[in-house]
Amino acid sequence: MAGVLRGGVIGAGVFGGYHARQYANQSGARLAAVFDPHPERAQAVAGQHGGQGFTDLAAFLDAVDVVTVASPASHHAEGAIAALQAGKPVYVEKPLAVSLEDADRIVAEAARDKLVIACGHQERVVFQSIGLFDIPEQPLRLEAVRFGPASERSLDVSVVLDLMIHDLDLALALCAGQPLSAEGDGTQAYSGGWDEARAEVTFDNGFVATFAASRMAEARKRTMKLVYPSGELEIDFLTREFRNTTGFPLNPDFADTPGAKDPLGASVAAFLACVRGEAPRPIVTPEEAARALDLGLAVEQALEAG
Repeated sequence: MAGVLRGGVIGAGVFGGYHARQYANQSGARLAAVFDPHPERAQAVAGQHGGQGFTDLAAFLDAVDVVTVASPASHHAEGAIAALQAGKPVYVEKPLAVSLEDADRIVAEAARDKLVIACGHQERVVFQSIGLFDIPEQPLRLEAVRFGPASERSLDVSVVLDLMIHDLDLALALCAGQPLSAEGDGTQAYSGGWDEARAEVTFDNGFVATFAASRMAEARKRTMKLVYPSGELEIDFLTREFRNTTGFPLNPDFADTPGAKDPLGASVAAFLACVRGEAPRPIVTPEEAARALDLGLAVEQALEAG
């Protein structure tokens, strides 16, 4: 696609507002439209950035060149498939879908017409800024903690598909092996689903990853420890403490890089570059996002069994 791309956002919630701002600020793009079943919400978000609000999906799709799906996760698949069937490249917020069947439908629909589709696992941008994808060793162990206070957002999915899925995707991106088994336990508190979860995943190459996620914590906490044959890396993403004994030239000042400062912006920019034919792939492909979803659903099954 050439010229200024007309961006459209499905969903006028908090994340829809973030993505509307991205299209308004990205070079070579503009916000053209926002779709939401509530007309006042659609117009409120669109109007902030010079776009138009829509409650008719077909009319919305006629008004845009590219689409971001930022609706509640349980509606990601229907928005993505409608956009793909209209011939529009799509950026889907994480998770790609809430079932493997829907994820497979999205992948197949995009492949049929060779349309670009990306998924919003923006933490990959932060790992790129650190240099973790350049380490010439396979990790032996990963320990990830991601805690946040109670929120009314994303309660249509469990904490696994809301928060933990970020770290599940990162583990899959770092490890060349395949998940073999998942064990876990959790707590159901206020959403009707899992609001706190702990899991251990074992891979076929011996890699072991542990995950802890909560959306009922008293305070935010986000840490990660990676163990390699040559040493360890420990990061506190909130305090920016960084301990690296691996000997590899990882960037302790990653938080000051453009990508880490605005991972969403970098992820959307990569999507638009791919749409224009300027990049071979987005930051996260739909196949990779489906793999993270598959592991997330396996963790949910482990929680039920536990």
